[in-house]
Amino acid sequence: MQFANVVLAQIGWFAAVLGAACDAPLWGMACVLAVIAWHIAMSARPAPEAALVAWVCLIGFAAETIHVALGNVAYPSGQPFAHLPPYWMVGLWGLFAIQLNVTLRWLRPRLWLAVVLGAVAGPASFVSGVRLGGAHFIHTTPALVELVVSWAVLMPLLVWLSMRFDGVTMNAVDGAVVDAAGPESVHA
Repeated sequence: MQFANVVLAQIGWFAAVLGAACDAPLWGMACVLAVIAWHIAMSARPAPEAALVAWVCLIGFAAETIHVALGNVAYPSGQPFAHLPPYWMVGLWGLFAIQLNVTLRWLRPRLWLAVVLGAVAGPASFVSGVRLGGAHFIHTTPALVELVVSWAVLMPLLVWLSMRFDGVTMNAVDGAVVDAAGPESVHA
């Protein structure tokens, strides 16, 4: 499931960013929603995974609304209201959420590393989106500073949330997905 999670999340990310860059954000968003739906359907416990996606999307919506309000970033499409972030951007937060309990699970005992990873990888991903035309920096340095700070703060929060809403119960020994009923049901 880890390999499929990484590959599908990347496909969803490229679809959303390139869809926005090509003035077709709905197509990219459809891909993002399909990937999220696949992940939830494949989860051992879909309800907690869906709750995690919802919480991360709400947090992402708030964070992106602040970025839009600060005026250092602009988007070419998918922004129905000028004071709100584009819907595909919020979708990317949901796409990120599906990675928290699978490929980013290793961050759980290392929240300090989540701060560092957030401060580096969050802005790096955004810069990649800018280079592909999904967004534009109006004021590059302030935009990067606000991205570094927001991701450094939010990443450990998101990892913590993933521990509270874990629908992908993993076996600590071999990384295999265990039945939603718990490890006891595997040995029965």
